[in-house]
Amino acid sequence: MRTMYGSLFRRVLFPFYETGLRRRKTLAYLDEYERDQWRSPDEILDLQWTRLSRLVAHCWDEVPYYRERWRGAGVAGPGDIGSLADYARLPLLTKQDIRDNFERLKATSLRDQLLYKTTGGSTGEPLQIGYTRDNYERRNAVMHRGYAWAGASLGRRALHLWGERPDEQPVKLKMLHAAFNRRVMNVFTMKDDNMVEYADAIDTFRPDVMVSYVASVVRLARWLLANGRKVHVPHAILCAAEPLYEHERALIQAAFGCPAYNTYGCREVMLIASECEMRDGLHVNADHLCVELGGPLPGAADDAPREVILTDLHNYGMPLMRYVNGDLATAKSGNCSCGRGLPMLASVDGRSMDALRTSQGHFIGEYLEYLVFNTPGIKRFQAVQHRIDRLDVTLVRGEDFQDSALDVLRHGMREAFGDCIALDFHFADDIALTPTGKLRVAISKLALGLWIPLTQALHGGLELGVEQVAVFV
Repeated sequence: MRTMYGSLFRRVLFPFYETGLRRRKTLAYLDEYERDQWRSPDEILDLQWTRLSRLVAHCWDEVPYYRERWRGAGVAGPGDIGSLADYARLPLLTKQDIRDNFERLKATSLRDQLLYKTTGGSTGEPLQIGYTRDNYERRNAVMHRGYAWAGASLGRRALHLWGERPDEQPVKLKMLHAAFNRRVMNVFTMKDDNMVEYADAIDTFRPDVMVSYVASVVRLARWLLANGRKVHVPHAILCAAEPLYEHERALIQAAFGCPAYNTYGCREVMLIASECEMRDGLHVNADHLCVELGGPLPGAADDAPREVILTDLHNYGMPLMRYVNGDLATAKSGNCSCGRGLPMLASVDGRSMDALRTSQGHFIGEYLEYLVFNTPGIKRFQAVQHRIDRLDVTLVRGEDFQDSALDVLRHGMREAFGDCIALDFHFADDIALTPTGKLRVAISKLALGLWIPLTQALHGGLELGVEQVAVFV
């Protein structure tokens, strides 16, 4: 019966609603993207450039900000941007650029047709982005494709551990969830003393797949293992909103008894990359986006993660051209054995503002997570780097916490950061999630000092040279 509904939803109910009633092209775009994923890498690169060059010409004709900015960088017209190498020399777009030039970033002929969304503002500075209806339909199509790689295809029974705020039409929202064969459990109210409600929901709803913030499913997985609670085993768990580290993946899989998949996206463009059934890196949606990884950050090691630079190939209403979203990622060479021609990321490594550094320029990411995860008695932690030689660490203690845990942490952190690092430990009852349900385990205060963002380093434009951009993915 469950399988029958999924097939009925994908083939009849959703086409009737999405294509027939709403007049959206989501399913037509999904068919297109499902075909494109099997193109060869060279064919996908050609397709990407065709779409990008068309968007560049549109921006020159329609978007005052880009025309003026590119002229200032020495571009006489769109004909000067004849390759990806030329495109990589154009000035970057920052969040502050968007705030300062919001109206001038809108296409003249489409400004009255835009939809808007606001980013979650985990840094305390929400950002509004405009986009077209067509762009919205394409974003949803590419999301459905990526989720289906992990088995979360349209209509499949899904439980979402997600953030929900009071809605103006709660009845309509519940009807929508029911039609999509999904249930949403609000993680904004997740606490240690109500974890059983989430476990019970899994047993009651018996989902085929689960979709969750990383921090939320990790927290539930720890509770399940600590309490010896077994729950219904879904086919897969899709993790989103934060980097998924390998020790967290292992924890989730041990608690739920099914594979965990990594995805990567941001509200500005939605799904950027996701794992296929091979789970050997994340496929970048290069037929929908142009994704660059910047050159090595000043002061960082050559093999450190690099800042993500995004271009949405289909947002003609308020184009984001070479937009730096603040994330860090690492490229993966070679092709996936699944046969898809889409390029790969080896990992998504967090945000540049959360990149902790050693005095030698090395990035400390997963090691810190792994160290604390393997120290008994620690439920949550947050490390703040105010100076290159100091870390302030806040810990939430579990019932089995012992003072010797601090010695283990001190030793491990000094091994990573060097003997000169000053460590200041604090204890707290809890560490608050961001407004979007994320746990910031690391916060760098060096972003405007020793850790100079690529945004600042490359903001000058064409004269800097393409060698400073490492790779398109």
